[in-house]
Amino acid sequence: MSRPFVMNELETSGGAGELLPAAASDPEFLHALFDSIPCRAVVLDRDAVFRYANREFLDFAGQAGDTVIGRSLGEVLGEAVAQSYATLMERLLAGERVRREGWADYGPRGRRYVQETLTPWRHGGGPVAGVIAIVRDMTDLKANEAALQATEAYNAAIVSTALDGIVVIGDEGTVVDYNPAAEAIFGYPKAEVIGRSISDLIIPPEFRAAHAEGMKRYLTTGESRILGRRLQLEALRADSRRIPIELAITDVTRNGKPLFAAHMRDLTSEREASAEIERQREALYQKEKLAALGSLLAGVAHELNNPLAIVLGQATLLREILEEDDPATLDAAALAERCAKIENAANRCGRIVKSFLAMARQRKGEHQRVDIPELLADVVNLVGYNLRSSGVEVETEIAPALPVLIADRDQLHQVIVNLVVNAHQALDEKGGTDRRIRLKAACVTGGDAIEISVSDNGPGIPPAIRSRIFEPFFSTKPQGYGTGIGLAISRGLVETHGGTLELGEGEAPGATFLIRLPIAGIGENVGEPAPAKAARGKAPAPSRGTVLVVDDEKDIVELLTDMLRQLDFEVVSTQSGKAAIAMLGAMTAPPDAIICDIRMPDGDGPFFYGWLEANHPELLSRIVFLTGDSLGPSASRFLARSKSPSLEKPFSRADIATMLEDMMGRSRIG
Repeated sequence: MSRPFVMNELETSGGAGELLPAAASDPEFLHALFDSIPCRAVVLDRDAVFRYANREFLDFAGQAGDTVIGRSLGEVLGEAVAQSYATLMERLLAGERVRREGWADYGPRGRRYVQETLTPWRHGGGPVAGVIAIVRDMTDLKANEAALQATEAYNAAIVSTALDGIVVIGDEGTVVDYNPAAEAIFGYPKAEVIGRSISDLIIPPEFRAAHAEGMKRYLTTGESRILGRRLQLEALRADSRRIPIELAITDVTRNGKPLFAAHMRDLTSEREASAEIERQREALYQKEKLAALGSLLAGVAHELNNPLAIVLGQATLLREILEEDDPATLDAAALAERCAKIENAANRCGRIVKSFLAMARQRKGEHQRVDIPELLADVVNLVGYNLRSSGVEVETEIAPALPVLIADRDQLHQVIVNLVVNAHQALDEKGGTDRRIRLKAACVTGGDAIEISVSDNGPGIPPAIRSRIFEPFFSTKPQGYGTGIGLAISRGLVETHGGTLELGEGEAPGATFLIRLPIAGIGENVGEPAPAKAARGKAPAPSRGTVLVVDDEKDIVELLTDMLRQLDFEVVSTQSGKAAIAMLGAMTAPPDAIICDIRMPDGDGPFFYGWLEANHPELLSRIVFLTGDSLGPSASRFLARSKSPSLEKPFSRADIATMLEDMMGRSRIG
């Protein structure tokens, strides 16, 4: 750059210039000084003609030094820029120093944000000879500030409109920020929570100590059990109501100041929706079960009428024999045989009713020991008449010594019944005389699962729909012959047991469905000897006790009394809940057990239970309820609430003995 001649005429006077008097008057030094500052520096004479320009200005103007010196401000930067300085030049030439900051238009070079210091200079103490201008260009800084402000505004907008509650807390656990979603979730306005401890606001009392300890541990050691994890827990609202939330905490420390952002989502609606979905699913399960039961109802009625005819006929003959024959000539063996026929027929009725009720009732899954051969036999008993009346042959093939599964017996029963009903409907479509359903059960290779297959020799399932048969509401049956959810429900029930339900290949024509259930954690072999049944007649006497029987059916009371006395219990009885309350007041010692019917006039089972709960809670563990109405909503709700054991009618002496054994913790009774 050519050296401006004006530099040779500059003189320093006073101030810091006296520290280097020789250097301050040296043009080389002055050039180096002005070129080193990160600002644009120029010297203009009274006519706004450039007398000096440093490297920063030349770079900005895109000019060389020899093309700037001696040219006017308008020639170098444009007339518009020169006009913007015209008023300032008047003030400067009058001796006023000017400082200003703001946006300035530099024509083709764009708008720039600048800080300017404009100083008039004199030569030898005379009038103002020109202006020294120092310009600091802050455009990039301002752009960054604007971007930062925009980012902060954007982030603030995101936080303020976020659906999740966001709470920022400091290292002392006090609230620093709190967005509108958090206000809606917890019920506190923002002004009320800022500066308050988060523990006092939303953390339940039993978790506050753990929260404080976790905060202290993280600030001391950097170790945390919850940072970066998604947790589900309870939180408190302003109205003291507890709500389920999902929580994720992030360390957002800024400028060395510990800060933690907690993102929280209220799970109340989600939990309610999940519960509603579960209720709807249960309703679909129940609808499918009732649809299957409807198709079986005629057969069940027939299956009940057959053994009931045996009970009625044999009991009538037995009474006539005892009334008409000479007691001395009675054949005890023949009488015992007739009694055995009555007992067997009654047991058959009981099994059919219990199987039907178990399939129809609504309750949560309950895992218990399941004997597969017995389960399949119950299925055949339930559907047998319908199949036989349609000319369908049922074959069973069960491998010996199958393990006993731990599973929900009613659910597995429902699945197999559904598959058999489907097979029956397929065979009805086929028609003809050779129609068969085969039930098979065996351990799979490796012995880690039991496989149950239900197959038929019907028309089979077309290849085009094999991949869709487990879809909910997909059905090939005519309207009114199914809901289309049976197979989907059946697969779901099997999968809750850790098993699978698939469509097998089988033998063509026909269809085969395979149920595979894992044997993990399963008990004894079916092939092991069963415990010996109690001998008829009087059982070995256990420790004596007293049983209170409460039932409005006189014959049931007499039956229970006879059974209990055969088991060496003393019996007191009454026919209503109110009468039982009076009897308890008259007894010198409380009964060892109470057997109470649920439905009775003048004080039913729930009424009596409520009185015991208020007056003798120690007796609640000794009560067992009888019911012949396990499908009734009131009975099922009461049993679920009380969690008391129950015994379904009809029952046997062995059932009574087992019930007392389980409840009283005695050695084997019966």
